[in-house]
Amino acid sequence: MRQTTHLPLDVRLMRALTALLLVLAALLLAGAALAWGARQPVFDIQGLHIVGDATHYNAITLRANVLARLRGTFFTLDLAAARQAFEAMPWVRQAVVQREFPNRLRVVLQEHQPVAFWGPEGDLRLLNSYGEVFDANVGELDREDLPRLNGPLDQSAQVLAMYQSLRPLLMRMELGLAQLELTPRGGWHAELDTGTTLELGAGEQAEVVTRAEKFLKTVTQVTARYQRTPEQLASVDLRHTDGYALALQGVATLDGESGKKQ
Repeated sequence: MRQTTHLPLDVRLMRALTALLLVLAALLLAGAALAWGARQPVFDIQGLHIVGDATHYNAITLRANVLARLRGTFFTLDLAAARQAFEAMPWVRQAVVQREFPNRLRVVLQEHQPVAFWGPEGDLRLLNSYGEVFDANVGELDREDLPRLNGPLDQSAQVLAMYQSLRPLLMRMELGLAQLELTPRGGWHAELDTGTTLELGAGEQAEVVTRAEKFLKTVTQVTARYQRTPEQLASVDLRHTDGYALALQGVATLDGESGKKQ
């Protein structure tokens, strides 16, 4: 019967340590090889795959304007920094950037959809369909007859929502809403495409819309008394509790009972 020989403890520890060191060395060599390979020119980002609503940009213009600013290869590129670089382009609202092996980026773009100018007359900032203010080249607009909205910057979405509520009401009367402003004191001031100015008063959206609806139900009859049409309104003031004041071209009158202004 053979007797099992047990190695001394120090020998066994030495062998275990040697094996561990060999594994660590192999891992370090593998890591160094991967790091070296990741930096090779073959993995430099060389192309873009653009998807989404890219009306103002294509892969060529984005490659010229953004790709040169990106640092890193397919493996080392900071995707968050790349996303920020794309979103810094004037018409880009949102970008999602993904890697495409071995040296391309897939970029899903969402562009701003301009619905209005923002700010006082002459201001070239734009408002998108989310109520967000952005800067872009207005010379690239598909249409130039955008309305002008204005108000506190942090309430731009509220101004857009009010515009979207009032516009259909006025369109029924074949009146276009050209300008709408939320004043610093919380009142709503509007101007029609006919040049008519409207003081809509203060209040929540539902209150202002109700006020406008009541006015539009009777304005045709009121203007007809003076052989005028709603298109010939010079100004309208809806800030009265029991009626409204209006001025017609060549005529000034008050419809309903004049009450306290709101």
